[in-house]
Amino acid sequence: MTFRPTALLALAAPFALTACVVPPQGVTPPPPVAAAPPHIGQADSAGVGERGLVSAADPRAADAGAQMLRLGGSASDAAIATMLALTVVEPQSSGIGGGGFLVMSDAAGTVDTIDGRESAPAAAGPQWFFVDGKPLPIMEAIPGGRSVGVPGSLRLAALAHGKHGVIAWRTLFQPAIRLARDGFAVTPRLFQMLSRFPGTGAFDPAGRALYYGEDGQPKPVGTVIRNPALADFLETVAARGAATFYAGDNATTIAAKVGTAPKNPAPMTTADIAGYRAVARDPVCGQYRVWRVCGMGPPSSGATTVFAVLKQLERFDMKALGPENPVSWHLLAESERLAYADRDQYLADPGFVSVPVKGLTDPDYLAARSALISPTATMPSVRAGTPPQAVARFAPAPAQEEHGTSHFVIVDRKGNAASYTSTIESAFGSGLVVNGYFLNNELTDFNITPDKDGLPTANRVEAGKRPRSSMAPTLVFGPDGKLVMAVGAAGGATIPVQVIKTIIGVLDWGLPVGRAIALPVLFAPGDAVFIEQGSSLEGMAPTLKALGHATVIPREMPLKTNAIVRVGERWIGAGDPRSEGAAVAE
Repeated sequence: MTFRPTALLALAAPFALTACVVPPQGVTPPPPVAAAPPHIGQADSAGVGERGLVSAADPRAADAGAQMLRLGGSASDAAIATMLALTVVEPQSSGIGGGGFLVMSDAAGTVDTIDGRESAPAAAGPQWFFVDGKPLPIMEAIPGGRSVGVPGSLRLAALAHGKHGVIAWRTLFQPAIRLARDGFAVTPRLFQMLSRFPGTGAFDPAGRALYYGEDGQPKPVGTVIRNPALADFLETVAARGAATFYAGDNATTIAAKVGTAPKNPAPMTTADIAGYRAVARDPVCGQYRVWRVCGMGPPSSGATTVFAVLKQLERFDMKALGPENPVSWHLLAESERLAYADRDQYLADPGFVSVPVKGLTDPDYLAARSALISPTATMPSVRAGTPPQAVARFAPAPAQEEHGTSHFVIVDRKGNAASYTSTIESAFGSGLVVNGYFLNNELTDFNITPDKDGLPTANRVEAGKRPRSSMAPTLVFGPDGKLVMAVGAAGGATIPVQVIKTIIGVLDWGLPVGRAIALPVLFAPGDAVFIEQGSSLEGMAPTLKALGHATVIPREMPLKTNAIVRVGERWIGAGDPRSEGAAVAE
């Protein structure tokens, strides 16, 4: 049944909430962020491509990918070059010291995905983050060795190149090598992150020497940074292959850094590193209205969460409601609450937990979940459902999520596409630096406390396990089977909702991709509703409260979306106006 608004179309007058409201117990809020730095304007961040196009969080990285397209490279080639360049110019967010997920398709709409998520070392166990019998506070667990997972980025890149690469492996490294060798300018965003996170940015003497002055302050905006150690190492990997990362001097140095870190030293062996493998996994796809939506399955919670929210909203006429109506955002909040409850209950590494992916994306199950949503009232409470194939032996529990992440999307001249989310988790990861790159702190994406209410949590630490992620690289196909949209985001647990509102903005509300990305974010992982501070959603807060959302909290969030949309025979891409993202044409 289609819902059309009646009395609720009359909106209340704007009202500003204070940000000091305490969220209900058990609700994990998005991390606060400082005021957004100056950024490239939306008009400047948009790009149009007749042939190929790259949208990334930094224009220099987007250009690295576009260079590969101009050489005749595939979307996967361009994605690898973009990831490598981001290692240099966006060291706080992603790169070869971390991991990621890659979703790819060809012109016929065939989708495949690669899991390059980091893994826990063999010595890890459920009480990995316990000291003297007590769990470490998250901010104490991040710096140093214990938070580091075995990096997966270069194994992912090698697998993707072997499956879909067109140009030589060594060619993909050249833009990143030039940026590291010749230098790159500090941007406002990098400066902001260096200022806010010296605990990791300056944790390692190597990082401190690269990005901070003798006075201990971050190097100013515009300062040219040269990273010869990273340039040398990238040249080695370009010449000898990804295996160079996982054996020999680099692997030995990683293990030593983790094991002798000045804070939280932890056992990681060269065997842990050598044994890492990227995994080709089945995509998770489903039908939303006339479109097919595909994404990354577990250990990512991205695809199941994105699809669940969309499918639960399918019976409502989102187009008629539009982005200016508080009812649209109320429905989004209710659907998010249901989807995140299921996520916290069931999602984890499928090598360790039986994840009911088919059940979580089953149309009948999601129709039953959708029936719980009312356009005129709020559900008093929300619990995980029981999808087909579910094994109810784990306790629901949210986990610390990644905030040092980057997303980029690429289409090439042949119609191939890549949607790639790359991460080192928090800003500057663990703070440990090897060969000029930061090592991740991905293991803090596990539940630090492994049990709840006498039951284990699905996302507890275990040896060799990959932590659950919110990363949601997504591809959307039209009724003709052709790609219409490639999208993804950075920002921890807010990633799925950023992707969802961008998809709805383009497909249901008919917005240009730049305006869809710029839509405000509403994040409702539990009983509290977090709304983007300073956005139009603040004016809708009284109506959201009248609909039954007792706790509505304006908050700045770490938002960063990139997307490309097909319009006729052209590709139009954009970066998030909250970031320094840009789209660069072939």
